[in-house]
Parts: sequence; structure tokens; C-alpha cells
Amino acid sequence: MIADIQKSNINDIEEIFRLYKIATDFQKSRFTVHWPEFERTLIETEIFEHRQWKITIENRIACIWATTFSDPQIWGERNNEPSVYIHRIATNPDFRGHNFVTEIVKWAKEYAKENGKKYIHRAYQPIMIMQP
Repeated sequence: MIADIQKSNINDIEEIFRLYKIATDFQKSRFTVHWPEFERTLIETEIFEHRQWKITIENRIACIWATTFSDPQIWGERNNEPSVYIHRIATNPDFRGHNFVTEIVKWAKEYAKENGKKYIHRAYQPIMIMQP
């Protein structure tokens, strides 16, 4: 099974929302804190700014996530570190168990280097990719 990481496009938006709904429903069943319902304009903006990503397998979306280079609401003062922030990883239930987070972090290390960033932040955990 060959996985491919690509930028999401506007044709993916319905599947992106489907995967976010599945992930949010799961969060609601397990946790008291869960994702809110996302505005369509937010996802469209991420797509147009090339910040919404996908892993495809056999032409199907297996996993999605968003990136940004700034996230002061979560990281506060640490937001000043040159970082890539990974948000809202959601996996298609048909593809669970493929360790996509590991693949995303590996991809993000290269993405960060290409964009002059030193850290990757995901799920409130910094990952240093280059020595200071």
C-alpha cells in the first residue's frame, strides 16, 4: 500500500468535513473536550493557503491535517520559536492502524527545514528538528 502526502484541494472539502465529524464524534464519546464544528471558510482558507494536507492511499483520503507557522493561542510566548504547528489530525476509519502520525512527523521535519523552522509542535508537544 503506497501512501502519498499532498496538499488538499477544494474538491476534498466534503471528505475533510466528513473526517472531522467522525473524529469529533469519537472525541465526544471519550472525552469532555472535543473539537468545535469548523467553519467552512476556515477550511477553505487553509486549502487556498496550502495549509491543509492529506495522505492518500489508492486515490482515497486516508488522513488529513492542517499546518500553520503561528499559534499564539495555544503556545503563548513559545509561539516566537520558529515552528511548524500541526493541527487536527483526523484519520479515515478505513485506514486506522497505519501510524499516520509517525509519517506526518517525518514529513513535517522536512517541511519545517524547507521553511526555515526549527521545531514541530503537535498535540501540545514540541519536537526539535535541528540543533540550536
